[in-house]
Amino acid sequence: MTTELPDYFFRVRENGAFVFRVDTENRHRRIEMDQIAVINIKNGEVKAHGDRDLSEEDRAAIDDWIEERKATLAARDIDDILRTVDHLNLTAHWAQTRASDGDLEAVTDALLLAMHDLRSVLVRKKADRMMKGD
Repeated sequence: MTTELPDYFFRVRENGAFVFRVDTENRHRRIEMDQIAVINIKNGEVKAHGDRDLSEEDRAAIDDWIEERKATLAARDIDDILRTVDHLNLTAHWAQTRASDGDLEAVTDALLLAMHDLRSVLVRKKADRMMKGD
């Protein structure tokens, strides 16, 4: 563990984060966290907490965090999709080797509809990309 703490702490929430300024330079040498803002990643809104005014340093740290967070979330999206590909492959193997007739009856319609929907979207999007390339 490092001895120096960051100047800001971002408590992640579903749509963004609460932003705290970290203070260890007080007379008790305790860690104090003072909420300074709320971030909404989806609409890009940053609201100062209470009657605070955000400094340029505050705003720069928040903007940096927003960019890093968006990159993290985008990477997670791709990873989730690649995991889905793995799950589809595992599901195919399960259906072929271990699934009983009852198991297949329980999942076949839902899987076929979901796969049909996904295939339709992927084919349409690929055609759109190919048309743009012409």
